[in-house]
Amino acid sequence: MNKDQIAILSSLQVEQKLQRIARELIELHYDKEEIVIIGISDRGVKIAKKIQCILNQISKLKLSFLTLTLNKDNPNAHTIKLSGDKAKLTNKAVILIDDVLNSGKTLIHATSFLLEEDILQLNTVVLVDRRHRLFPIRADFVGLTLSTTLKEHISVVEVSEDKFEVYLN
Repeated sequence: MNKDQIAILSSLQVEQKLQRIARELIELHYDKEEIVIIGISDRGVKIAKKIQCILNQISKLKLSFLTLTLNKDNPNAHTIKLSGDKAKLTNKAVILIDDVLNSGKTLIHATSFLLEEDILQLNTVVLVDRRHRLFPIRADFVGLTLSTTLKEHISVVEVSEDKFEVYLN
């Protein structure tokens, strides 16, 4: 952390929020045959892997994991890629995870891409929601909703393996 950063969430607070989200996901998906967790590259993947780890520890849900890669600044300029076969999403519950929801551009392009398949259910998860929506999308599960100015930036920092902190710049 540098002197211009303000700590928003400590690693303990992030852990507590991810634990809560994981339990909410279990409540919603306890009856599903399989859940596909998809992390948006790159920090969303790290948050998604942490949630998957928590789910594996506290539930018997069958989970699979994929990575979705897109250009967050200009999603239309580059191909969206999924690390596995997109057809494996058919009739599956899908949980799409990212670190921060700002304008909604990344999340709406990612969900649009995933909805090309005949999925059973799609839920979205973010650690921090800034509420600066330019697109009609929301996160179903949120660790922290934070009102910021457009000039401020939220950083999710991996301070050690599996430990994250959130800062306002």
